Amino acid sequence: MYYLNSNIEKLDRIFDQNSRKEYLRLDLNENPGGLPQDFIDKVLENVDARFLSEYPETLEFSETLAKYIGTDISHICLTNGSAEGIRYIIQAFTSKKGKIIGVTPTYAMFEVYSKMYDRNFVPIAYTDDLQMPVENILSAMDQDVQLLILVNPNNPIGNVYSHSEFLQILKKAKEMEITILIDEAYHYFYPDTFIQYAIEQEHIFITRTFSKLFSMAGARLGYVVGWANGISMVQKMCTPHNVNAFAELFAQRVIEEPGMVQNLIEKHKEGRLYLQETLTQHGYEYKGETGNFIFIKQKTDADVLVKKMKEKRGILIKSYSGIGQFGNCLRVTTGEKKYMEQFIEALLELDC
Repeated sequence: MYYLNSNIEKLDRIFDQNSRKEYLRLDLNENPGGLPQDFIDKVLENVDARFLSEYPETLEFSETLAKYIGTDISHICLTNGSAEGIRYIIQAFTSKKGKIIGVTPTYAMFEVYSKMYDRNFVPIAYTDDLQMPVENILSAMDQDVQLLILVNPNNPIGNVYSHSEFLQILKKAKEMEITILIDEAYHYFYPDTFIQYAIEQEHIFITRTFSKLFSMAGARLGYVVGWANGISMVQKMCTPHNVNAFAELFAQRVIEEPGMVQNLIEKHKEGRLYLQETLTQHGYEYKGETGNFIFIKQKTDADVLVKKMKEKRGILIKSYSGIGQFGNCLRVTTGEKKYMEQFIEALLELDC
């Protein structure tokens, strides 16, 4: 008899099939400028027929990455984007009907994977002023919870957690035997990290990606950091050769290139600061403590403005509804100053 998993049949997914190549892309938290072209050309000199025909090897890059983040390869697992690592952690460390808690709104795939594998995802909502008091997280943690998901900084709100707040959460998680997953996709836009907890203690995972600051969303590369035995469980979930050789090559060269990462950080900081100062000058409210994204309370209809931006100025942004006191508003990717100047010029022209 034919069979279809009912969890998959009932699952709601959104697949974007639109062409975005000709637009200024400020809608998906990518780096709109990407890596320098001369750097890309230099890296591609290493690509030949053998490089393309062989299965990718992971040891050299894993050792480079482990050294870069201050650990060894027993504490990391390479994944096809951080989303793959998140998926495997949910599969391996929660049970059918198991309870998962996480703040909302946040990265949609946490809830998608929970539904896909018949887990019970329980959201913790932000306050109307877009705050996430640590007490709200602590009160949601009980003995039925198997996994707590935090995002630091959180997409799309942009809030962060202090070490003192995390230590409160960690204390209760250990008491309740709850595994913690912290997604640090936007870590490099925020100078703090909880990665050392994942290296030194059990039942804590960190997921990271090369899609954001590292400007490699098209290459699909991420990794999971955690205690050695936990990482070995995640590795068992991986498909053979799950990360490709191009992604590893570019990621290794970005890490090794003197000043590359810091230059990417500084360019983003300059553009974000320009955007914030200009928005303030023109009377706009905005929200987003960190990350490479920002909520903006527009003066006209958000959905209409998104359409105008695309059709009249070739700029892609998003509208979000139900964002606390902002209601229906804009979410815009932040980046290098020249792209923020393009956005501001269009905003001031069209939002009136």
